[in-house]
Amino acid sequence: MPGSVILLVTSPRLPAGVLTAQAWDLVRAHPVLAAADSEQLAALRAAGAAVTVVEPTVEVLLDALTAHGTFVWLASPGGDEQLARELGLRLAREPGLATLELLYGSWDPPGARVLDVVTVMDRLMHPDTGDAWKRAQTHESLAPFLLEESYELYDAIRDEDHEAVREELGDVLLQVVLHARLAEETAGFTLDDVAGDLVDKLIRRNPHVFAGTEVGGIDDIIANWEQIKQAEKSRASAVDGVALSQPALALTAKLLHRVARAGRTVDFTPEDPLGAALFALVVQAHEQGLDAEATLRAAALSYMDAVRRAG
Repeated sequence: MPGSVILLVTSPRLPAGVLTAQAWDLVRAHPVLAAADSEQLAALRAAGAAVTVVEPTVEVLLDALTAHGTFVWLASPGGDEQLARELGLRLAREPGLATLELLYGSWDPPGARVLDVVTVMDRLMHPDTGDAWKRAQTHESLAPFLLEESYELYDAIRDEDHEAVREELGDVLLQVVLHARLAEETAGFTLDDVAGDLVDKLIRRNPHVFAGTEVGGIDDIIANWEQIKQAEKSRASAVDGVALSQPALALTAKLLHRVARAGRTVDFTPEDPLGAALFALVVQAHEQGLDAEATLRAAALSYMDAVRRAG
């Protein structure tokens, strides 16, 4: 009866020893071979499995077949695709020799590659072997990069360039992870704290999903969100908490939106004539449901195109 080579593939992003019941049954029933020691191999050894480190060649695996009949090959984090391909071709030429089976003992959950981002950032921020430029940064020195990357993402979205959106989202994520990593050393919180706060906020502010609150539509969802947010922030004024670093047109529009949402009317005319004229235009756009910032941006881009056409 031919033996079997069971190629056991596991996720390097999960804790060692986290395997399916089927995988545990197999590693307890058959010898386990691997190309190198690893945390996963150590976990199997600690659990009583018979593990051996061998040279990762087809000939060595065929010798193991002769010795054991059936064994488990614990794949490296990369999956050992080349070795599996070479072994598969050899077994295909000798059909009665053995079978090659693939078994996933664990797999990446959604978002697992974010763990890789954290690992890479830890390497980059290592005090001795990391990147000196990144270690020299502060929240303040990185702030312009965060703004620039956000604008580049905005441009990609506006252009409906999905590949660019993917790339720019990564650049924004880099800023988030780098800021969190700096905070770990200077402010006492980590990326896990940031993510945990976000999870808590999303659960609190979406009671229609997580707490069974009845809603009649999107307007109710928005109203619930704002009501919960107001209770959390306890702000004294309708304009408290507005981001003051945003462009002036967007800032003005946001202030008008906040005041209108609060049901208030405030008589105001800027003293500077140019400021008064610009403010009046944003008020007019707000009353018409238009986005003054986006409209002026579109005009500026059209002007840029006109300049290029003019040579």
